[in-house]
Amino acid sequence: MDRSERFYRIDQLLHERGVVPRDVFLDELEISPATFKRDLEYMRDRYNAPVVWDADAGGYRFEKQASAGPRYELPGLWFNESEVLALLTMEHLLSSLDEGGLIGPHIAPLRARLTAILGTGEASAGEVRKRIRLLAFAPRKLPLKHFEELGRATLKRQRVHIVYYARSTDVTSERDVSPQRLVHYRGNWYVDGWCHLRKDLRTFAIDGIRNLVLLDEAAREVPMKTLEDYLATGYGIMRAGAAVTWAKLRFSAERARWVGSEVWHPDQRGVFDPSGRFTLELPYRDDRELLLEIMKHGGGVEVIAPAELRRKIHDAHAKAAEVNACDH
Repeated sequence: MDRSERFYRIDQLLHERGVVPRDVFLDELEISPATFKRDLEYMRDRYNAPVVWDADAGGYRFEKQASAGPRYELPGLWFNESEVLALLTMEHLLSSLDEGGLIGPHIAPLRARLTAILGTGEASAGEVRKRIRLLAFAPRKLPLKHFEELGRATLKRQRVHIVYYARSTDVTSERDVSPQRLVHYRGNWYVDGWCHLRKDLRTFAIDGIRNLVLLDEAAREVPMKTLEDYLATGYGIMRAGAAVTWAKLRFSAERARWVGSEVWHPDQRGVFDPSGRFTLELPYRDDRELLLEIMKHGGGVEVIAPAELRRKIHDAHAKAAEVNACDH
């Protein structure tokens, strides 16, 4: 870590622990005694840090500052890429949960704390929000009125009975579900759960739940490794329990400039050929999301395998050409 980060880490350790032995600082900061001494002197001289050695307690601590005199305050610390993304993402997610006004009072303190954290940087929280935008990918603007109950059931390991509308089939059904975890994916909320009707793992869009009743039955436990293995085996979040199939796609040299650096799936395989084209292989269970992702590249991608996926892409392009024919 750089020097500014060390100052904040020293401040954090003193606030959290009250008294901190020198060896703890050296281990946490991974610096030499001489460097630590210089850091402390700099904090005292430049930032008026009231850090003193307490021989009786065997460590450093903050000394209570007098009401008069220079005030101790560290300079604003800008966040790195991952930190600012994490903070803004958390605030964005919390904002998206309050559309129905049902859980606003519960999340308000969390949002206030995030705002305070964002405000400790070199710019105010408002300036950060104004200058950095997070754009969700096609979020569905529907109130999640069952979100709070579903979250409670997930954490308390409680079974639920739901009335569920599936957009893919335009069918409404009823079933008992043992929720395993909540997932925020491409701007929308889902629940991974054990479906007692299908006797298998399923993923449900929470905005598709038309009614929900908490049941006085314990949720069926699915080992986390099983959950991870199953839900990580294929591209996308829509999985209907089918076997894993591998897609092989070849992108034009132009599209390869983007796709070649993208991660579609952790187990994907990709290679460039001498002409600059990029061949991507990745696993999937349900082809609906993959079809949409392929279609957005238009003529810049060729489906090499499997034949069924190639046929569906061909039919989709033909249908689009028919619908948008100039002499329509």
